[in-house]
Amino acid sequence: MIIKRAKQVLQIEAKAIERLIGRINEQFVQAVELILACEGKVVVTGVGKSGIIGQKIASTLASTGTPAFFLHPTEGIHGDLGMLEKKDIVVAISNSGETDELSQILPLIKRYGNKLIALTGKANSTLARAGDVVLDVSVEEEACPLGLAPTASTTVTLAMGDALAVALLEKRGFNKEDFAIRHPGGKLGRRLLLKVRDLMHEGDELPMVYEETLMKGALLEITSKRLGVTGVMNKRHELVGVITDGDLRRALERYTDLLERTAGEVMTKNPKRIEADILAAQAVQRMEEHAITSLFVFDKVGEKTPRGIIHLHDLLKAGVV
Repeated sequence: MIIKRAKQVLQIEAKAIERLIGRINEQFVQAVELILACEGKVVVTGVGKSGIIGQKIASTLASTGTPAFFLHPTEGIHGDLGMLEKKDIVVAISNSGETDELSQILPLIKRYGNKLIALTGKANSTLARAGDVVLDVSVEEEACPLGLAPTASTTVTLAMGDALAVALLEKRGFNKEDFAIRHPGGKLGRRLLLKVRDLMHEGDELPMVYEETLMKGALLEITSKRLGVTGVMNKRHELVGVITDGDLRRALERYTDLLERTAGEVMTKNPKRIEADILAAQAVQRMEEHAITSLFVFDKVGEKTPRGIIHLHDLLKAGVV
């Protein structure tokens, strides 16, 4: 019985969204154009479950390139309408279109001259009559067997809000980088904002030895810098090689006097590199491509003296991976 009821709920809500598709018409286009032309913010308002859905819609709009915030009607009639400016657009949500608190602020919104987009399930309601644009979010039935708790209606309203946000996103040419700027604390933000130069080791932290340096000195450099690697440079300070843990293991098999050998004898030539202004996420890809754990960093293509080094551990710690 539990599984059957759960499936019925999902079927009812899925059908409600399918029916919503047929209502994406010229009114929807007008709503998008109104918001695109708005010089202020989108102010979303609603009470109860509609208010909760409104908060999510406002949040989605704000994170996808449309400045928006949620205004509770009850708080609005007690002073918070002061947040509303004449250049703003109001998106009001009410399934019945007759919510008392919302009805009280409608005359004030109209007096301010704000454009009003109404999301309602009743075409002849007070809210619908007040709207400059009306988006029909009606449903034939709620998933609640009592027909009382907002279920299918809130799902449909949420879907309509997503449709608006995505349509606006595309019209604005909003891209991943724009999204990342608004989500600097998230993994996507880190992947799209952090550059190699933000995470690289440089200066005294950069492990480097000369070709002529004996392996005793190279081992000391590897140990002290704690990156499991050292670069090898010539007298012109140009990077010519790298010594990694793998190079050390192979050298132990070749040489019985490893500590007396020079770094130039043990190193692997032509180490992998990356530029400082490349995204850190691309450093991860390059490491995976070559099965390595570090890359020497240069200010630009063609330079021969490294600026720093970036290690896989740095990328893991920063949450890029």
